Amino acid sequence: MTTGSPDYRDSGLEFGDDFLFGSATASYQIEGAYDEDGRGPSIWDTFSHTPGKVWNGDTGDVADDHYHRWEADLDLMVELGLEAYRFSIAWPRIQPTGRGPANEVGLAFYERLVDGLIARGIRPIATLYHWDLPQALEDEGGWTNRATAEAFADYARLVGERLGDKISVWTTLNEPWCSAYLGYGSGAHAPGLMDGAKALAAVHHLNLAHGLAVAALREVVPGDPQFSITLNLHVIRPSGETGPEAARRIDGLANRVFLGPLLDGEYPADVIADTAGITDWSFVKPGDTDLIKQPLHLLGVNYYSTVTVRMWDGEGAKVNADGHKDMGGTAWPGSDGVEFLQQPGPYTEMGWNIDPSGLEDLLVALHESYPGLPLMITENGAAFDDVVVEGETGPAVHDVERTDYLRRHFTAAHRAIARGVDLRGYQVWSFLDNFEWGYGYSKRFGIVRVDYDTQERLPKDSALWYAELIRTRRIPA
Repeated sequence: MTTGSPDYRDSGLEFGDDFLFGSATASYQIEGAYDEDGRGPSIWDTFSHTPGKVWNGDTGDVADDHYHRWEADLDLMVELGLEAYRFSIAWPRIQPTGRGPANEVGLAFYERLVDGLIARGIRPIATLYHWDLPQALEDEGGWTNRATAEAFADYARLVGERLGDKISVWTTLNEPWCSAYLGYGSGAHAPGLMDGAKALAAVHHLNLAHGLAVAALREVVPGDPQFSITLNLHVIRPSGETGPEAARRIDGLANRVFLGPLLDGEYPADVIADTAGITDWSFVKPGDTDLIKQPLHLLGVNYYSTVTVRMWDGEGAKVNADGHKDMGGTAWPGSDGVEFLQQPGPYTEMGWNIDPSGLEDLLVALHESYPGLPLMITENGAAFDDVVVEGETGPAVHDVERTDYLRRHFTAAHRAIARGVDLRGYQVWSFLDNFEWGYGYSKRFGIVRVDYDTQERLPKDSALWYAELIRTRRIPA
């Protein structure tokens, strides 16, 4: 039974010496240098340069200029005491068109980054795909095309051959739910399509890409590497009499369509039935689920908020507060009759509800369903309207709300561990303020502030709080 404050504002809770504290970023969100050293265009270059797709016309052309400032950024990680750094590798920096030989300059950049982390005592956690698909592959159908999954395996092999056993954890994909449904269904993410059949084909080919990539990495990475995938599993609260049916449908599309083939070796029959009017699933070939179900050492869990659902009664305007930018399409093919209710506050600047109990519930549910699979929180954090103030020692950001958010969610993680969950670590999102996809630079998630005009870095109070947590291994007041 859970004990502690009902609002999750505990302090003094201790984490073990083997619990891995770190922070996370993604290549397109921070690197910049979009056309330097042989990097090819990605779907996010194309999308962000398309008028009306990203707030204020923002792009990732410069972002945080991490490509040129990585050494200073790594030194700042040391100052904060980070034990791990979860970063992503830009596929078009390695293969400008998604195929062919590796771009030596691109590989060398990531090798320098990884060597720099290791030299500073920080464990590298590498994500091979955080949404920046080479545009040339999208021109051939992108994730709707089975050949993209095969190309991804070749890319994984190239990176694995170069970085070898220097990587602490190899993560294939970040949030394939977003890549598939927001990219090909709702239109909110690159490439901005709105087609339910294409979204479901993308789901499968992303799952297949994971399996093929793990198999390729296993062939070339020496030693005893750890393989993982990161999912943004949805915590779904049913509402009213029709809530359970709505929750079943959304759980199928959001969670089980990934967990099923990845961990159980099959797609859920009810999901296939729910979407029969959209696709016949003929893109799943015999033997595919065997290829997808590769042994995993770790499951990455990204968590930010919850959703509450019921079936729409057909009267009045349907509420669609699913937390994602509305561009006209749907992220829920085959479930147009599901209504997403407005969550009770408080909210972050993204409009997402703050509910640390959802994180505890998710971790415990995963542990109960897959008790032998270790978990890691690979993203958790919040966007708030940060203000820089001048203090006695210089500029500062007193981000009380973000610090409180982190305190409550670390408490939730600690409670999950107390309930038997094998939770290996926590990577705070995000290390730096950055390009927040369709919202451009209007949302700041970083524990380190970035002045986009000067590229100056400024650790916020939340970063100092986190540094204290890492140093003492105890949740500060």
